[in-house]
Order: sequence, then structure tokens, then C-alpha cells
Amino acid sequence: MTLVQNFPFFCIILSMFSAIISFVLSGRQAKIVHLAMTGLVFVMSLFVLQYTYMTGSSYTYMMGHYPAPWGNEIRIGALESLMAAAFSLIMLLSVIGGIYHIDKDIDKERQGLFFIQLDLLLASLLALIYTNDLFTAYVFIEICTIAACGLIMARKIGRVYVSAVRYMVMSLIGSGLFLIGLSLLYAITGQLLMSPARIALQKIADTGQYEVPMAVIMVLLTVGLGIKSGLYPFHTWIPDAYGYSTTSASAILSSLVSKGYIFLLIKLIVRVLPYKSIPGAQMENILFLFGVVGMIIGSVDAIKDKNIRRMISYSSVAQIGYIYMGIGLGNNAGADAALFHVISHGLMKSLLFLAATGLIDCSGGRLDRKGLTGAGYRNKVAGVGFTIGSLSMIGMPLLAGFVSKFMFASAATSAPIYKMIIAWTALAISTVLNAVYFMRMVLVIYTPVGAVKASRLKRGAQTDIEIKPESGEKAAMLQKGPLENIGIIGISALIIMLGTYSQVIIDIIRNGFALFD
Repeated sequence: MTLVQNFPFFCIILSMFSAIISFVLSGRQAKIVHLAMTGLVFVMSLFVLQYTYMTGSSYTYMMGHYPAPWGNEIRIGALESLMAAAFSLIMLLSVIGGIYHIDKDIDKERQGLFFIQLDLLLASLLALIYTNDLFTAYVFIEICTIAACGLIMARKIGRVYVSAVRYMVMSLIGSGLFLIGLSLLYAITGQLLMSPARIALQKIADTGQYEVPMAVIMVLLTVGLGIKSGLYPFHTWIPDAYGYSTTSASAILSSLVSKGYIFLLIKLIVRVLPYKSIPGAQMENILFLFGVVGMIIGSVDAIKDKNIRRMISYSSVAQIGYIYMGIGLGNNAGADAALFHVISHGLMKSLLFLAATGLIDCSGGRLDRKGLTGAGYRNKVAGVGFTIGSLSMIGMPLLAGFVSKFMFASAATSAPIYKMIIAWTALAISTVLNAVYFMRMVLVIYTPVGAVKASRLKRGAQTDIEIKPESGEKAAMLQKGPLENIGIIGISALIIMLGTYSQVIIDIIRNGFALFD
């Protein structure tokens, strides 16, 4: 085995080890350790991606040198290494882009704990991506839940504690359902590794036995991960959890955590569950239905909310609906589109939260549309970043979001006729709704305050639009923006690159997904 083949294991262990040593470090030292570790994980993931893509094969890494069912394995292919590289890069840029708000929003004595949670979160996401063992997946689901809850609570304002409790309750429900389904699966098959479990389940499906237990297993595993990823109608915890956390936490939670659960679900559907069985086909249709409904409801809720951060949060509900719609199409093209959107939406959502924070800062802390009037002129980098993210979410050509929507529309042509019509209709409606709330906000941030006041005076209305600048130490901190701008500029460039040079990523996804079986 070559050195590069050991890198996925090193990435997981390195992330966990960073959390351990950060426990005895100061907040500043823990920050440096986290940034260095995340950058190293990204580089190692790129080496693994190059190796797996060039060889065109996947391999399993046995830990402890014990065979199944006692051994613990991780599985590495081009798709897994691509996701690991994307997740680590998005986390790195999200932390860099929100670094000053970590200092502002979190007490110094708690900053070390914040970076410990980030280290554990990255380790959990990498484990969910690579694991070949179902019980190991459950263990890291719980670690991911605890770490995410800690990130939400890091900011000491009353609303985040309520948000953290709601998130924890919903996550525990999802974890409980997943564990029950996993227990039933083990009871039927006696296996916890994915490939042996699939072989056993396929034999059972061929004999026609245990049809009801198999349907129950599929429902429990799918609903459990659906709840944890924010699939409609289990999305009610999202607006507060994403909307009131500190900037980096909001960007990471919305762009990565839910995607880790979705990637695990795709692995279960393709590599474990008898995908073409009757219960599997029914589950497929249910995911398609809830995905389509989530696309519309999430956008409608975003239109109604005047708070920019909550608007972006509700948008996540709609975008998660896109991914589940792609999975529910029931073909490889739909799964490819869903996996591509996992990456593109991760970039877009992180950019929107970072840019929105820059716009809020230069508007005296105002989060409403009226208070953000003209913010694009006051913070030009944030304004451009928010515009790029918004246009990509709408599906503007040459941006990542356009490629996602084109792939979903193309995948629908290979689905049954009723799914094709529903998918195309939902994509059209959702795109229009996306344009309503994102372009409305873009127009607001590029409307000069003077023009609004003149318009109001002409109509005889009140002119209460005033932007009160921050003062003192807080203002000095907010004026420091090089790192914050690096995060915004870096993710903006990646969205443009993903939109213009998407074929390489699509090829990696297709080749990697083909090796899942």
C-alpha cells in the first residue's frame, strides 16, 4: 500500500488529534492549529483524489487488520476523495471569512472550545464520507450532532440557546430512528460492513422474505437522515440554527453538516439497501415528493422573511429539496446531479452567509431589507460576493448553480414521464421564486440611500432609513477585513470556476459513483 492510500485515515485521525491538543491551548493557538490542520487535510485529500482518479479504482482500508465482521473499514474512491477535498476547503474558507466575527461574537475563554468543535466536526464529516462500517457511521453521526450543537451555542445570545435545543431535539429524533433501523438491519443480516450487508439483504429480497422488516428498515434509516439533513417537513430548526449563529458556524452548518448526512444516505441507498426492490421504489417516490415540496415551500418562506440571514436559511430548505428530488428521480443521472449540487450549494451557501455578514456590519447591524439599503456600495467585496452567490442560486449561466439545475433537468428526461413533468415544473417555479427573493435583495443593497429618501419624500412617506455606524473597539474590529475578504473572494472564484469548468468535476462524480456498486 502506498503512502497516499493512507492519507484518508491520517485525515480523520489528524482532525481528532487536533481537537485533543487544542483542549490545552489558548483560543488563538487553537485557531492556528485548526487552520493548519484543515489546510493539510485539503492537500492530502487532493493527493488521494489524484491517485483514485488516475487509477480509476477504489480500495478499502482495513483498520486493526481484523477482517469482517470484527474489522473496521473505510472505503476510498474518486467520489469520496472529491467530497473530502471540497468539504475541507469550504470549511477552511468559511473559518477564514468569519475569523473576525469569531473574535467578536465568542468570549475569549470559549474560543478554544469553538475550534475544538470545528475539529471534531471535520473529523465526523470525513468519517461519514469514507466509512464502510454502519455502526462507525452512527458513532460519528452523534459526534457531528454534538459538535454542531456546540457551534450553535458558541455565540452567547438568548436566541441561540433555544435554537440549539430545537436542533438537538430534532437531531436526537433522527439519530434514534437511524439507530433503530441499524439494529433491525443487523438483526436480519448479522452484518455491519456495507458490502456484506448488501449481499445479505439482496439474498433476502430475492427470496421474498422479511418484506415488512425491510420496508421498516428503509423508512427508519431514510427518515432518520432526512430529519438530520433538514428535509421538508423536518426543517423547522434550520432558520434559527443557521440564522443566529456566528458567521463561520452558520456558513459551515448550512453548507456542510446537512450534506454529510445526505452523502451517507446516498451511500446507504446505493451500497446497502436493495435499491430496486418494491420498498426501495416506494421510498424513492417519497423522497422525490418531499424534495419537490421542499423546493417550493422553502422558497416561499424565504420570500416572506425580511431578515437576510433567515432568508438565506430558508433558502437552504429549498436547496436540500433539490438534492432529494435528484435522489428521488431514481436514476444515475439524478444521483450525479444531487452529488454535484452538494458541492455547488455548499459553496454558494457559505458565500452568502459570509457576504451577508459583511453587508450587515456596514449597515449598523441591521438585518432587514430597509436597513441594508445601499450596503453594496459601503462594502463592495461583500456586495459583489452576495450578487455572485445570488445569481448562482438563481441559475445564471457560467455559475455553479446553473450547472446543477441543468443536470437536474437533464436527469428528469430519463425518469418516468410523470416525474419528468413534475421535476421540470418544480424547477421552473423554484427558479422564479429564487429570483424574487435574491434579486430583490440584490436590488436593495445596490439602491443608494439618497434615492430611497428622495422617493419617499416625493410620496410624502417617512424617511427613517438611517445607517448608524459602529463605534469604538467594535468599529475598529469590523474595519479589519483582509481575511474576511479572502473568504468571500476565494469562494466566489470557486463558484465561477465550478460553473465554467464543471466537466472535470462531473466526470469525477460519474466515475466515482459508478464504482459505488
